[in-house]
Amino acid sequence: MLREEVDGPTRRTLSYTTRLLSTLRLDGPLLIGIAAIALYSQLILFSSSGGDWESVLRGSIRLAIGATIMLTLAQLRPSTLRRITPWLYGVGLVLLIVVDAIGYVGKGAQRWLDLGFIRFQPSELMKLAVPMACALLLRERALPPDLRTLGLLAAIILVPTALTIVQPDLGTGLLILFAGTLVVVLGGLSWRIIGVLAAIGVASAVIGWNFLHDYQRQRVLTLLDPQADPLGSGYHIIQSTIAIGSGGLFGKGYLQGTQGQLEFLPERTTDFVLAVIGEEFGFVGIVVLIALYLFVVFRALFLTSQMRDTFSRLLSGSLAAIFFVYVFINAGMVSGLLPVVGVPLPLVSYGGTSMVTLLAGFGMLMSLYANRKLAG
Repeated sequence: MLREEVDGPTRRTLSYTTRLLSTLRLDGPLLIGIAAIALYSQLILFSSSGGDWESVLRGSIRLAIGATIMLTLAQLRPSTLRRITPWLYGVGLVLLIVVDAIGYVGKGAQRWLDLGFIRFQPSELMKLAVPMACALLLRERALPPDLRTLGLLAAIILVPTALTIVQPDLGTGLLILFAGTLVVVLGGLSWRIIGVLAAIGVASAVIGWNFLHDYQRQRVLTLLDPQADPLGSGYHIIQSTIAIGSGGLFGKGYLQGTQGQLEFLPERTTDFVLAVIGEEFGFVGIVVLIALYLFVVFRALFLTSQMRDTFSRLLSGSLAAIFFVYVFINAGMVSGLLPVVGVPLPLVSYGGTSMVTLLAGFGMLMSLYANRKLAG
C-alpha cells in the first residue's frame, strides 16, 4: 500500500513532465544532457573566473538567452525552417561583408559587430546558415549530387568560409567549411569523389600555408615543438599541459588549482577552460564532462536516424557532428595534440554568440524530430 501511495504521485509527475515536453516539442533526454553540461559550466566558470560572481551572472544570462532561442526554434515546423533558410544565409553573408569592412577589432581580429549594447560574431550565424542552405539545396535535387549541384554547394560553403578566414578567424572558418562539407558527404557522395575532394583539400592547405598570418603559421609550428618559444607562442600549450598533468586522477580540488587561480593559465575562462577542469577535478572530472558530451552527441544522432525527409536528415546530422567536432578540436588543442585555433569548449567556455548558436542548433534539431511525421 505504501509503495502504491508513493508510486502514484511519482507516476503522475512523470506523466505531466512527459506531456509538457511533448507540448513544447522538446526531447527530454537531449534536454537533460544539455542542462547537465550547462550546470557543470557554471560551476567551472565560478572557479576559472577567480570567484567572480558577476561573470557567473553574465554566463547565466547568456544561457537563459540561448535556452529561450532554443525553445522558440523548437516550436517551428520544418517548412518554416526551410522558408527562413535563404534569408538567414543572405543576412549572414551581408553581415560578414560588413564585419570585414567596419567590424569591431579585438585581440588582433576584426570579427565582431558592435551595436553599442552588445557585440556578436556574424560568423557564428553561418555555422547554422551554411548547413541549412546546403540541406535545402540537396532536398530539391536528386541524390547523390551531380557536378553542377556540387559547384553550387561549393559556392555556398566557400564564400562565407573565405570571408571568415580573412577576419582573421581560421578556427571558425574551418568549422563553417566542415559543417557544409558534412552535409554534402551525407548527401551520398561516392568514395571516389570524396577522395578527390580530400586531395584538393590537402593541396589547398599546402597553397594556403603561404597566405596564413605569421601567428597562424607559428601556432602550427609550435605544436611540433612548444619549447621552442616557451614564453611566446608556446606559452598557452605549455601552461595548459602543466595544469592538466598536475591535476592527476582526482584533481587538486575545487578552487585549489594553482595554474588557474594564480593566472598562469591564459584564456582560462574561454578556450582553455578544459585545463581548469583537469587541474581541479583531474582525469575523472574530464571523463565526466566527455561522457556528458558523448551522451548529447549520440542522442542527437539517434534523433537524426528517425528523420524521414532529406532536409531534416542532412541538417540534423550536420548539427550533431559539428557539436562533436567542437569538443574534439578544443580537447586536442588544450592537450597539445592540435594547433591553437580559438575553438571554444561547447556550452562551457565563456562567450555569448557561440553558446547561443549551439543552443539554437539543438532547438532546430528538436523541432525537426518533433515534426518528423509532418516533414516533407
